Amino acid sequence: MSTGKKVAALTAITIMASSSFAGLSAVHTETVSAATKPVKVTFWHAMAGPYKDALQKRIDAFNKSQSKYKIVATAQGDYTTLNQKIMAGAKSKTLPVMAQATYTQVPDYVKDGIVTSLQSQVDGKNGLSKKQLNNIYSGFLQQSKYKGEFYSTPFSASVREMFYNKTLLKKYNLSVPKTWDDIAKMSDVLKKDGIATVGFDKSFDMEWDSMVRSAGVSLVTSKDKVNVNSKKAVSAAKLITDMVADGTAKTAGSDIYGTTNFVNGKTALTFSSSAGITATQAAAAKDFDWGTAPLPSYKGKSATLLAGNSLVVTATATKKQQAGAWAFMKYLMSDKQTEKWAEATGYLPITKKATKSSAYKAYLKKNPLAKAASDSLPGAFSDTAFLGYQDYRTNLLNAVDSMLTKKTPAADALKTLSDQTKKTLKENK
Repeated sequence: MSTGKKVAALTAITIMASSSFAGLSAVHTETVSAATKPVKVTFWHAMAGPYKDALQKRIDAFNKSQSKYKIVATAQGDYTTLNQKIMAGAKSKTLPVMAQATYTQVPDYVKDGIVTSLQSQVDGKNGLSKKQLNNIYSGFLQQSKYKGEFYSTPFSASVREMFYNKTLLKKYNLSVPKTWDDIAKMSDVLKKDGIATVGFDKSFDMEWDSMVRSAGVSLVTSKDKVNVNSKKAVSAAKLITDMVADGTAKTAGSDIYGTTNFVNGKTALTFSSSAGITATQAAAAKDFDWGTAPLPSYKGKSATLLAGNSLVVTATATKKQQAGAWAFMKYLMSDKQTEKWAEATGYLPITKKATKSSAYKAYLKKNPLAKAASDSLPGAFSDTAFLGYQDYRTNLLNAVDSMLTKKTPAADALKTLSDQTKKTLKENK
């Protein structure tokens, strides 16, 4: 072989060898990159404005705290829009790994194969111990389960509470009512001057629900027993409708919320979500003097209905994605993080230790209007979630509207609701 040919052959071999090593190097780099790249966990939510900003801070803090997972959140509009997108995502197979949802939507999501059970995560190596579960308020644990199994974790929580007009109470030498009997006594005084004692939203269903629970009755039990027209339920509804009929209570009507009547001095008290404090502050004049308190007790006991939303993991998530979603959920449920979330948003901490922490106590001292909600947590409860709950909810609102606008007797309206609820439960078995 000539010298020129030898040189050419050696050059070719060198190039081939270099290319091979380059290829091996590229493969090695990709393998290392894939091994170190965090698992992406997509998250759909319905937070907006300052709530969205507060949520993103929690997400950024979680992502920074570890390297295995990366939460990527996307706002999807309000809760109705979010639910619509989840339903559409299930059909088009474009669901995120996790999402916000109301706990009453969970049964339908389970039936449609949209969400997955979290029981194995709760019971697993990185799960929740009995001590940690006992640290979470029972009302939140109640709404996290469906048929005895965990399908969600609590996140943004609020309770029904009472707002009171300090100026009016002082003018008439009245104390903040602690019981419904106290409210009746107030009514005798205020009615003379045409002032309604109580202001409800457009509907009074949540206050009624809380009164019935105080009386020891669940409107619908976990075993599908319907008690909406029990004697105690009818009695509580009649107490409210009688007050509306004689002018000692007002409903908001087309305004939906009772805030307008309250800040204009037309009612001495109003019942609202603890998340409604900000809206009331915005609607009230700067010199409007008011306070908050737990709902009045009924039949010797206190109870208040929890509202808000939970977090779920979708059924299309991989095992690694599920693990990432659970790690984030557990992070949000920690005492420190749920306390920070409460401070930033006005929602409630979900753990007992968080509400007793020095940081939260300092927050309540600076924000006394938030204290009543925290004080209400020991008696907070959640409705039983069941298939067809949304239909039940619609029928419940119709029953209340019938009592208010058509003057339908409470016993008759609630008998209709009972029949409708039993039919709903039967159809969804």
